[in-house]
This record gives sequence, structure tokens and C-alpha cells, in this order.
Amino acid sequence: WRQLKDSDKLGWNSFAWPVFKRPSEPEDMTTSGISAYVLSKHAPDANTTKSSKDRIKDHIKRWHPDKFETRILPRVVEEEREKVKAGAGVVVRGLNEMLNR
Repeated sequence: WRQLKDSDKLGWNSFAWPVFKRPSEPEDMTTSGISAYVLSKHAPDANTTKSSKDRIKDHIKRWHPDKFETRILPRVVEEEREKVKAGAGVVVRGLNEMLNR
């Protein structure tokens, strides 16, 4: 994510999608797959003292449409923009579903 801040011409493969197996399409990501990654002891933020709920909230902040679509999506190459937007939508819906359980 730090590298994304300084990058232009982003594409689908520029993103660290929050699943263990790199998806090739938005449909490849499921709530259970997102949950398995975000709540895993192998996730990048797993060594923090944050609760599962706080870890989910951190991911929601990163993927939230208001932030994502204004700061990051404009830097995605046009031919992949809709796919990336759809993928981010799948992720945020999955995270919100996890939070509401």
C-alpha cells in the first residue's frame, strides 16, 4: 500500500487484494476468503494488539469507496479501472458483512 501512494498507471495486479490466492477477477473473491485472510495470524497486521474488529475496520478505511475512488482509482489505467473498482467493491462489502456479524 505504501508503494501505491507514489505510483501512477496502476492495474489489477498492483493491488494487495486481501485474500490468500491472488484473484484474477473480482468474482474470485468471497467474504469467506477475505475473512480468512484478514483474520489470519499470517496477515501483515496480525502481530499487533488490535482486536479482530479493529483489524476489519482498518481494512474498511483502506478500501472505502469514498477514499479509494477519489485517491486511488483515478491512477488506475483506464482499461482496468472498472475491474479494479468492482474488486474494491467486493472487498468492502465483504468487510462490512464481517463487521456486522
